[in-house]
Amino acid sequence: MRKILLILCLTFVASSMQAQEASVFGKWKTIDDNTGEAKSIVEIYQKDGKVYGKIANILNPADRDKTCIYCKGADKGKPLIGLTIIKDLEKDGDKYEDGTIFDPEKGKEYTAKIWVEKDEPNTLMVRGYIAFLYRTQEWIRVDD
Repeated sequence: MRKILLILCLTFVASSMQAQEASVFGKWKTIDDNTGEAKSIVEIYQKDGKVYGKIANILNPADRDKTCIYCKGADKGKPLIGLTIIKDLEKDGDKYEDGTIFDPEKGKEYTAKIWVEKDEPNTLMVRGYIAFLYRTQEWIRVDD
């Protein structure tokens, strides 16, 4: 009986850890589409029931002091580090969608969707849309 209880407990702990690993929340390394180089760290978090992402770090030291020249409103001229680039995503099954993602280098905002594939818990899929056209990036989980 003890062995069965122990096996059940271990199975529960293992499945809980796997579910936790599949979370979109945490820090993710972004990859430049053109160069394939790691570019920044974006932190995904929840606030008031919606999901957001802000630039936590820029990996190229020469770019760390850059400001948002394409931002509008209160974000114009603010440092890129700390800038919220993913806004207002809402949970829909295993995905978060119906929010936006902002590309501070091009000054463009896209409808966004993010999710973690069940078999790849350390890869965040980030998709930006304009109408029926979309592009998907893979971001890599990093330790806090």
